[in-house]
Amino acid sequence: MASANLTAARLRELLHYDPLTGIFKRRISTSQNARAGDVAGSIEAAGYIRIAVDGKRYRAHRLAWLYMTGEWPALMVDHEDTNKQNNRWINLREATHSSNCQNIKRSHKDSSTGHLGVTFCVRRQLFIARIWDGKHNRYLGQYDDPEMAHQAYVEAKRKLHSGGTL
Repeated sequence: MASANLTAARLRELLHYDPLTGIFKRRISTSQNARAGDVAGSIEAAGYIRIAVDGKRYRAHRLAWLYMTGEWPALMVDHEDTNKQNNRWINLREATHSSNCQNIKRSHKDSSTGHLGVTFCVRRQLFIARIWDGKHNRYLGQYDDPEMAHQAYVEAKRKLHSGGTL
């Protein structure tokens, strides 16, 4: 997953990264819109901060990894708190794709129940809790209340998903 030819030395020459705030600032002016001292980057459609360096755009969390370690991450870089714009060093960790996918704290926008790991069975008029265990979609039970079903999911997630922070 290494990116192009950008080196840590070149990155540090152009940008300053503050690991306590997660913010990159430009060290030198490269254009009218990118002046020394300016906060670097903009928010892309997916919600991540992207920064242009030498004409190529990079996600800020990957640049933070390069800046701090001197090497491109071998795996994905995960935001532990799931906030795509929180690039503080303490919030970033290298993760496999599977582990990164486990770090979900909220249901998807199109969830019918609004609860992660919970679906509604119209036929039975009950809430069903399920979790992916890495190989199978594991049934956790059926409940009258979506909160109870979600609690069963959370308990299973804490046992099964080492990459999750829920």
